[in-house]
Amino acid sequence: MSVVIIDYGSGNLHSAEKAFLRAAAEADLRAPVVVSADPEAVARAERVVLPGVGAFADCMAGLAATPGMIEAVEEAAIRRAVPLLGVCVGMQLFATRGLEHVVADGLGWIDGEVRRLEPGDPALKIPHMGWNVLDKAREHPLLEGIPTGPDGWHAYFVHSYAIVPSDPGAVIARAEHGVPFAAIVGRDNIVGTQFHPEKSQKLGLKLIQNFLSWAP
Repeated sequence: MSVVIIDYGSGNLHSAEKAFLRAAAEADLRAPVVVSADPEAVARAERVVLPGVGAFADCMAGLAATPGMIEAVEEAAIRRAVPLLGVCVGMQLFATRGLEHVVADGLGWIDGEVRRLEPGDPALKIPHMGWNVLDKAREHPLLEGIPTGPDGWHAYFVHSYAIVPSDPGAVIARAEHGVPFAAIVGRDNIVGTQFHPEKSQKLGLKLIQNFLSWAP
């Protein structure tokens, strides 16, 4: 099983690679992990990870700036239906459009918009940075063996915007920063986390292991 983490100039690539290698080793999974900017490697991969750090429009532009990359991602995720994990802004790119600074089109895999967090409490700062538990919205293999709710494990977030799907059924788990927001979204073979699994300690490692063994 080959895992390709897409290098398009955005994301914590070294941290992500280390986390995936550790998760695979600890679960005794045979999963070669590579970081690649080669669209052909992405198109052939058996697991794809789409990272992202920064502004929505910049990440979408970076993806488009690598010739053939968007087509390769769609070949893997849409036509071949291999499991794909989006992380942070990588997950936000699933949306129809983002509203960060400018209006920018996304990949359109999940109908909805990426909007600024509005916690309503001046004591709660934006960007939202820190550790939060997850509130499970529905069952999903990605959350297998991960305690959720008030006494659950914690995930690490750094973000000012969040995806708001048109269909609430696309939300797998929520977190809260003054207001609830989508922490995990997905459909079919595509899933994404607003938090950073590579920085989320035991929750992140277990979630990565679940992704590596997931057979949608």
